[in-house]
Amino acid sequence: MNLAETAKAFGVKQVLKYIDKDFDQNAVKVCDWLIAHDKTNTVSNQAQMVREVLTDKDNNWYQLIKSLYTDIDAGQRKRIFENFIINASLIGASAGFASRAKHNCNVPWAILMDPTSGCNLHCIGCWASEYGNKLNLTLEEMDSIITQAKELGCYFFLYSGGEPLVRKKDLITLCERHPDAAFLAFTNGTLIDEAFADELLRVKNFVPAISVEGFEETTDARRGKGTYAAVVRAMNLLKEKKLAFGISCCYTSQNWEIIGSEAYLDAMIELGAKFMWLFTYMPVGRDAVPELMVTADQRAYMYHFVREMRQKKPLFTMDFWNDGEYADGCIAGGRRYLHINANGDVEPCAFIHYSDSNIREKTLLEALQSPLFMSYYHNQPFNENMLRPCPLLDNQGKLAEMVDACGAQSTDLQDPEDVHDLCAKCKAAADSWEVKSQELWEASGGPEKRAAKKVKLQQRDQKYKEKYARSK
Repeated sequence: MNLAETAKAFGVKQVLKYIDKDFDQNAVKVCDWLIAHDKTNTVSNQAQMVREVLTDKDNNWYQLIKSLYTDIDAGQRKRIFENFIINASLIGASAGFASRAKHNCNVPWAILMDPTSGCNLHCIGCWASEYGNKLNLTLEEMDSIITQAKELGCYFFLYSGGEPLVRKKDLITLCERHPDAAFLAFTNGTLIDEAFADELLRVKNFVPAISVEGFEETTDARRGKGTYAAVVRAMNLLKEKKLAFGISCCYTSQNWEIIGSEAYLDAMIELGAKFMWLFTYMPVGRDAVPELMVTADQRAYMYHFVREMRQKKPLFTMDFWNDGEYADGCIAGGRRYLHINANGDVEPCAFIHYSDSNIREKTLLEALQSPLFMSYYHNQPFNENMLRPCPLLDNQGKLAEMVDACGAQSTDLQDPEDVHDLCAKCKAAADSWEVKSQELWEASGGPEKRAAKKVKLQQRDQKYKEKYARSK
């Protein structure tokens, strides 16, 4: 971290400390200070919008931000804010763009890894249930991945599986070894008990995202009888301990009306969730059920629903596919994130089970410079319509083209899936979404916004390239 970054980090820490003393009064004062001293008009517009939110007690975003000060343990809030806002976003993002310029490849902002393939549930349509407790990353391997990633500027780490909390002890150890990093786990929530909650309070830099498929009937139908009740118990425990948590929801052709309902969001907010990750069902793996894929109209409904709820509900909501317009297309392949499975295979995405690199044979940087990841680097975005970000689900044949060209192999050890067969399962959905998404894209003014954003992104990348050239 250079002197300028150190100064920025120190300044942000002081601001956060100041706001902690009196949120309602001091957060507004910070906005006023930024507006008054912004001579280059860099942040005043955003500061004014934040000020308007903070002075409207009925605003859903005010209610969400305020709840972080009333509902969350002060120590955990401080650690999460510092690790996520300062380390991962302020320092990490800048360092990541610099590493990208230096190495001419994608460098991730976040890394998703699977500590284990083991899981205590057997959910319908989940590829993880095929493996059982066969594959595991060792503690030292995960520690090495995190260390290598931080050297490139990545401070945000997510876990999936399998069920990551099968490895509770090791995950807590990683929190201890890397107190400057932010950790999140996609978990079914059934293994969260009081002892583990107390550990989360102690380390402060770990947040669960609990997978839930709707209310009791739909959750138990996919995850097993009694799962919803166990999830509610876990949420109640986390809320009682004043620990931050969110939910992770996979919407399918069978539950989209429930996931996409105000009643469901209201129930999750009441239980204490502060954020929601939305994913659409992907027919990946031997036991995949293509019939669970949503139609184009159902996906379009979720597009509109999420944007409406962002104006109404105190819940930070992210849609992995439909938010491509904000993320400038596909974020996989290391552009913003990548996936490392429990066998050590470095995959572009949690839903793309093909690889030409293994972390046991290559460094993280070498994997990012592999033919498959460089294909992502050179081809992103895969479409100028940012509502079609995915090379599998939204751009028919693109994934197969890259896999074939790179010689990447299926990472499914039990039943390898030919990439052309996988793409064929997604063809009808891709074709119908091509038509529907174009309507949405044009109606939202997407082409004009994209053209303006593209210029800014090119200017940013050029700035870091010139900065690296001067440093040599």
